[in-house]
Amino acid sequence: MEINLSPSGLPKPVFPLPLPERAVEVASPVRKGWILYEVKPGDTLSALAARYRVDPKHILWSSGLTSDRLYPGQRLLIPLVGVEERPRRVPPGVEVYRVRPGDTLDTLSKRFGLTPLELISANPSLESLDRLVAGSVLYVPRGAKGLLLTLGEGETLVDLASRFGLSPVKVAKANGVENPAELRPGDLVLLPGIQAKTTYQNLLAKQEAERRARLEAERRRQEELRRLAEERRRQQALAQAQARRQQAQVARPQVRRVSYQEGGMRWPLSGFRITTYFGQRGAFQRYHTGIDLAAPYGTPIVAAKSGQVEVAGWSSVGYGFHVILDHGGGVETLYAHMSRIAVRPGEWVEAGEVIGYVGSTGWSTGPHLHFEVRVGGVARNPLSYLP
Repeated sequence: MEINLSPSGLPKPVFPLPLPERAVEVASPVRKGWILYEVKPGDTLSALAARYRVDPKHILWSSGLTSDRLYPGQRLLIPLVGVEERPRRVPPGVEVYRVRPGDTLDTLSKRFGLTPLELISANPSLESLDRLVAGSVLYVPRGAKGLLLTLGEGETLVDLASRFGLSPVKVAKANGVENPAELRPGDLVLLPGIQAKTTYQNLLAKQEAERRARLEAERRRQEELRRLAEERRRQQALAQAQARRQQAQVARPQVRRVSYQEGGMRWPLSGFRITTYFGQRGAFQRYHTGIDLAAPYGTPIVAAKSGQVEVAGWSSVGYGFHVILDHGGGVETLYAHMSRIAVRPGEWVEAGEVIGYVGSTGWSTGPHLHFEVRVGGVARNPLSYLP
């Protein structure tokens, strides 16, 4: 016996091996098991079922799904049915078309000279009239028109023909089939003259509902944009009006300077205007026991005359934060509605010394100083004591 060395260095026999008496034909391998598939954007149940040549219901059952809606990232178990690896049979006269980006049912119907209903009948598993997934398969009838169905497990051409009241001979002729037994599960069968009207009407209703939902969402978005724009305009107008008021108060201070016989005090503010005078303000209004001097918020308030701080705190009768100075001889001055107090009870302050700041605390409608002069506990007209 001669022995040669193989490329691997092992000896190999050179005499021929005995052959079997007759050749054995080995069939194509059978697919069994499942594919674990992660859903990608644009995937639909019908497109996956067509790609792997399985019934969409089998994917639902294997994956434990209750709805045909798929989400990116979702994991599916796609069963591989026990059929031989061979292309699914497509009836003669039916063209297999791969969807391109931008294709719609309307454009494809016009391109191939079909009505939308005829195209839907050839693709009854479509889920939308508007959204076609690029790369998915559409079947385009170029000859006889009708309903194109996938032959189910254990189903025959005769079963389909009987279900739709058609002659098996007519169906076999339309599909170019001489022996119906040669059809396998997963093959496509054309049922001539049958139209998927209910499916088409449902898709039209779904399309209209989606259109209305988009219009409503856009209406709400535009309404929110208008509301935000109006709110911005209102805020800008308020800010501009406030800036004009502040500029007017700074640029044109209205200081009333009068001379009265009793005198002896100084103005407690600078850059102010008198908004309310001492005395009766109207038939049905409260008697005003002082004068109101309007000034910007935070303007320093000074002592109108030297004296001792008698009160410095919050008032329970509407003055807010206020200070009362005792000038001796029964003469007192009161400063109300402060934003902040700068002195403490018992302190001695000189005329012109800061005792607080303009605010709007207590019963007040805006930043100002309410200034009173009291003699023996009785309110007097402050203008009689000011220069």
